Formats: sequence, structure tokens, C-alpha cells
Amino acid sequence: MKLRFLGTGTSTGNPEIGCRCGVCTSSDRRDRRFRASVLIETKGKRILIDCSPDFRMQMLETQKTASFLHLDGVLLTHEHYDHVGGLDDLRAFCREGAVEIYAEAPVAKAIRTRIPYVFRKRKYPGVPDLDLHIIENKPFYVSGIEIMPIRLMHAKLPIFGFRIGNLAYLTDLKTIPKEEYWKLQNIDVLVINALRPKEHISHQNLPEALEQIRKINPRRAYLTHISHHFGLHAVVEKTLPPNVSIAFDKEEVQVIPENGK
Repeated sequence: MKLRFLGTGTSTGNPEIGCRCGVCTSSDRRDRRFRASVLIETKGKRILIDCSPDFRMQMLETQKTASFLHLDGVLLTHEHYDHVGGLDDLRAFCREGAVEIYAEAPVAKAIRTRIPYVFRKRKYPGVPDLDLHIIENKPFYVSGIEIMPIRLMHAKLPIFGFRIGNLAYLTDLKTIPKEEYWKLQNIDVLVINALRPKEHISHQNLPEALEQIRKINPRRAYLTHISHHFGLHAVVEKTLPPNVSIAFDKEEVQVIPENGK
């Protein structure tokens, strides 16, 4: 299984418009972050988690090294704009048929409200063809790949993380309900949000993310959904435990299969 970080930034992206802080003016490409999203390739299938407002540019960057125009499914963690704002740009992936979208009922409702022209019986030529599938907090399959939803709390908003094989992708969480931790046992790679060092009302800060990593105990952990308040990549990375890295845009990670082969 291969994981590609399409974006590792928070809702404003890095650099933030109008900001002249050390992170926003950094020449280190690892400090330049699109909004958070990942592409997973496993068993010949491609699964996108979240479709950010930067999706078009993320795909143009990806296709410099891996040209393709097919997605087997798109998993949505929640309805906030920085996670679904690129859905209209899926139109390029609809040439062979509808793109399959997997979301909870409230998320699907929000999407239908925001882009109603996509779901009309008589569509304007060229709009994306999206097939919405309603998911619940139980396993489901995308082209034969088992997906395990993981309930997370984004302040008071229930959202989903996802486990695929030995990979778990958890973003925008503030807390994890105790009854969900069993789904995170024996993880090879954990991707988890760490907005900044300072406390935040709806996102984990860095100390909280490191405590979750200690509790889950993955072989390897990657921090994502990072703001410009997080600090310089090169500086903060030196302070982290040996099994924790700061993810950066276009980084690719190989995930050990569950059978270890």
C-alpha cells in the first residue's frame, strides 16, 4: 500500500494570505502546504480521502510523476469546506462514469445543498457525475477494499477517520471516544492532526497529538493538518520522538501489509 500526502495544511493553507511570519515566508518547500488530503493506492485501487479546495493543483502536481484519471472511491471525513471544496473538480475523473463518494448522511446532505447542480435530473453539460453512498459507523467496501470508519469528535461535531489495512487516517479530531480505540490496534502507519503547539477548541494541538500517538502506539506516525503557527518544519521535527514525523506535501509512504509481506 502506498500513501501520498496531497495536502498537509489546515483550512487556510500555508502560506496564509497576507501573513509574513517565518513559516509563511520560509524557502523550505516542506513549509508550503495545500489543504489536507491523501491518496491511497492498494491492490491496484486508488482511494482519495477528502477533496480539498486545492484538489486541482494537487492532481496536477501528482500527475507530473504518476499520470492517471481514475479514482475507485472518495471518502469524506466531514463537510467542512477545506475537506470537500474540490468536489466540482472531480469532473475530469468522470469520463468513464460516476465517481463514487462515501459520506455520512449529514455530510451527503450538506454536499447536495452546496452543489445542487451536480444532482439535478437534467444536468448542465460538463458538471461532475458523483454517486453518493451513505456510510455508517461500520465497515464498508470500496472496489473490494475494506474500509473501517473511526468515530472522532471535532469539538462537538461527530466526524470520521478511516482505517484501511494497517493504515489509519485521523484528521480534525479533538478527541477519540474510548469505545473507538480498539479499531486502532496494531497500526503500522498512523496519520493524525496536530494543528499547533497552543490549545485549540476543535483540533488537537501538538502535545495532544503526541499523547494519542503514545496511546495508539503505531510503528510510525505522521502529523498533518498543520497551521503556520506550528513552527518551521525543520525546527519542530528535531523535537519529536523517533517514530514521529511531520508530513509534507507530495511525500509518499509505503505501508506494511497486514500479513507483513
